[in-house]
Amino acid sequence: MKTLHTPNAPAAIGPYSQAVEVNGFVFTSGQIAIDPATGNVEAGDIVGQTEQIMKNLGAILAEAGCGFENAVKTTCFLADMGDFAAFNEVYGKYFTTKPARSCVAVKQLPKNVLAEVEVIAAK
Repeated sequence: MKTLHTPNAPAAIGPYSQAVEVNGFVFTSGQIAIDPATGNVEAGDIVGQTEQIMKNLGAILAEAGCGFENAVKTTCFLADMGDFAAFNEVYGKYFTTKPARSCVAVKQLPKNVLAEVEVIAAK
């Protein structure tokens, strides 16, 4: 098992890693809309937050030597299912190969963000 880290995505804020690679698969931790340059959530709406999430995931996948096209499964968490359509618009620009996906509404996310996404990718 290999632990992955890139300065181009937010550092882990707890006892976990950005991602791990094992047996040809990359498992990312859930990413929220933290801007790695500032350490803050800069965007206030679902579109801006989802764009930042995708930038963070893209940086982690690049560190692993793969990209969005390698995704086989995503899990998406939304604070409000009313944001589903806008979230989907941004999500669809990145995950063009249409990996398997679960998307659920949750009561609250870290730092009160609007969304969180994790990815499993095959190298």
